[in-house]
Amino acid sequence: MSSFALRALLAITVSAGLSACVPTTTTPTGPAVTVPAAETMYLATKDNGIDIPAIDPAKVPDQFKRQVVDFPTEEVPGTVIINPATKHLYFITGKNKAIRYGIAVGAAGFQWSGQALVTNRRQWPTWTPPKEMIERKPELSKWEKGQPGGPTNPLGSRALYLTTNGVDYGYRIHGTPEWWSIGRNASSGCIRMINQDVIDLYNRVPDGAKVIVLTASGQMPKGLTLPPPAPKKKKAEAAEPAVATTAEADGSVTPAAVTGPMSTAPTAWPSLPTPAAVSPALITPAAPSAPAATTTPAATAATPAPVAPATSAPVAPASPAPAAATPAAPAATPAPACAVPLVNGLCPQG
Repeated sequence: MSSFALRALLAITVSAGLSACVPTTTTPTGPAVTVPAAETMYLATKDNGIDIPAIDPAKVPDQFKRQVVDFPTEEVPGTVIINPATKHLYFITGKNKAIRYGIAVGAAGFQWSGQALVTNRRQWPTWTPPKEMIERKPELSKWEKGQPGGPTNPLGSRALYLTTNGVDYGYRIHGTPEWWSIGRNASSGCIRMINQDVIDLYNRVPDGAKVIVLTASGQMPKGLTLPPPAPKKKKAEAAEPAVATTAEADGSVTPAAVTGPMSTAPTAWPSLPTPAAVSPALITPAAPSAPAATTTPAATAATPAPVAPATSAPVAPASPAPAAATPAAPAATPAPACAVPLVNGLCPQG
């Protein structure tokens, strides 16, 4: 064997021996976790015959878009961890890895924290508003028997029902048609998600999965903390009198006339004049004027009729102007002098 062939054989033998010392690369357990690109994540789709509208990804802040992130945790894959402080839901997929979703959480007075289990799941669930919510918003009474699932249903396309120690406190992880509320304190304690995101979570989370809701400051809860119960409403009191509108209250509009008796006058209405402020001439009838004197034809041709002294009609004490005096009768023309003695006061003719 030539020296060249011998060196080649030796090189092959050494190479084979070294290859046995190199550890083999092991594939991670389970398939790699991936999420669609942001441009295709929120496209319009049809689910169970119901249309889900598209969402412009440019309108969803980057921190609330679905994405794979590093997340240090000792929880096992399949666990859900919710951080109300950052408005994020984490679905644990492996060692220190998770899929992060943007969420909306409870508004002031509705926050809660603790641990729960996913004990039920529904596609396009029926929503029944609680009695307390109907009391706050009476217009929801039309759904007291339940609103069927659909594009306007507040529970959206999916719902995960949570219980703690076997008790259902009414909390859900669910979708919402109001995707713009993501990233806010907007719900009555439930966890809202974009409809496309909650479908993705629904397809990943196992039945019986553990759900951990951190405290409002983002700390691990030490037990179940629920919001305080709403104060009981007092019994409705008797209806109060109607209040004048703003325009009436500031006097810019005169209220319409009111018919019938009133127990109390609306204090906001303009004040009306009292009888003491009204001139007596406006409330005391004027005295009738004396009829004008009339003359007979005979009196006109004879001696003048006696004329009564002119008098004024009675005037009310506080009247601003006296009543007009009665006009005097016109004076008669004096008869010519008689040349013979008068007979019965008349001058004989001829």
